[in-house]
Amino acid sequence: MFNALSGMGGGGQVDPTAANNANTALYTTFAVFGILGGGIYNILGPQLTLLCGCSTYVLYAGSFLYYNHFHHQAFAIFAGAFLGIGAGLLWASQGAIMTSYPPHDRKGTYISLFWSVFNMGGVIGGLIPFILNFNRTEAVSVNDGTYIGFMVFMSIGTVLSLSILHPSRVVRDDGSRCTNIKYSSVAIEAGEILKLFLDWRMLLMVPASWASNFFYSYQFTNVNGVLFNLRTRGLNNIFYWGAQMIGSVCIGFVMDFSFKSRRARGLFGVGIVAVLGTAIWGGGLANQLDYSRHDLPGRRLDFKDGSDFAGPFVLYFSYGLLDAMFQSIVYWVIGALADDTEILSRYTGFYKGVQSAGAAVAWQIDTRKVPFLNQLITNWALMTVSFPLLVLLIIRAVKDDDEIEGKSKESGMIPGIHG
Repeated sequence: MFNALSGMGGGGQVDPTAANNANTALYTTFAVFGILGGGIYNILGPQLTLLCGCSTYVLYAGSFLYYNHFHHQAFAIFAGAFLGIGAGLLWASQGAIMTSYPPHDRKGTYISLFWSVFNMGGVIGGLIPFILNFNRTEAVSVNDGTYIGFMVFMSIGTVLSLSILHPSRVVRDDGSRCTNIKYSSVAIEAGEILKLFLDWRMLLMVPASWASNFFYSYQFTNVNGVLFNLRTRGLNNIFYWGAQMIGSVCIGFVMDFSFKSRRARGLFGVGIVAVLGTAIWGGGLANQLDYSRHDLPGRRLDFKDGSDFAGPFVLYFSYGLLDAMFQSIVYWVIGALADDTEILSRYTGFYKGVQSAGAAVAWQIDTRKVPFLNQLITNWALMTVSFPLLVLLIIRAVKDDDEIEGKSKESGMIPGIHG
């Protein structure tokens, strides 16, 4: 639901300033609590961590319902900062569950399964503004019912988080467990989190982490928000998040089944995403040369505009495809570094923390009215730089299946109280 809300550009408002400032506050606190989230997850467990995290999304959607009537930014900015705390908890939990619960040779499949379910929410969320604003062809801000619809679905998701099984109770098909730790402590988690900043594997992932949400402000606000009218932005969101489902399934298959060698699968997957990314960002450059911040299109495109609509629509669809494939690759690499949920919760927390720091900068860049072309080139460059570093990480740190076959789970343990 949050994806759909953001994907409309400006949080569904005509002036994106409030949404940009709220997102800056969001990703600033997210950067801190993303890194801390893995430790909090290890202490509180998935149910309580997810419950606390998910509930903050409802408040964020409600802040834009408030803004629809009073146009005061303060509440939206506060809700954004509060959501950043909750998002750190949610995504550290999600990352730990997604990368540690499955068997080591099926992590690509489970990542694609998560990404498909995750983006089905975006598809449903895109339907809400499309249907509720279908007859408002000249509207610039969404109606109250749109935000209320988001809040209802977010509330349902919050309650459903209570159904998640604790990792200590998860037994994989091969009989192995997600973790042997019984409980952790603040001192243990603080020490282990600090070590991440000196871990060469995490440092190699910093460019990919920084790049992986950096492009959202450009794509949502300056492509979807600038080129299309309101109802078409909702339609575009349906296909943007639908493209993510397709992309995640395709790359998930590659990461699990393309080659016998785990390391070869990783290198092949990065190669595919690198080639695709170059092509898509190249198409984005061609599209961006047709307009600028100071030379906006004369009218916003509607989905009934035929060939004029088709090109920008395919580009936006492709952006969604690339996002899912790029982030799925990064998650697969993280999941290939360990199998224990205690370790992976910290790794994914570090990834989300750095990712969110980049996003905070990106939303503020747009607020500062940086030229669209400069934003596109920066996004393209950041993603391109990350590929050779991921290749190096896979070569040096990812073990083939035969290298880890029969390896004792004891070797993956970390400091803590074990049973």
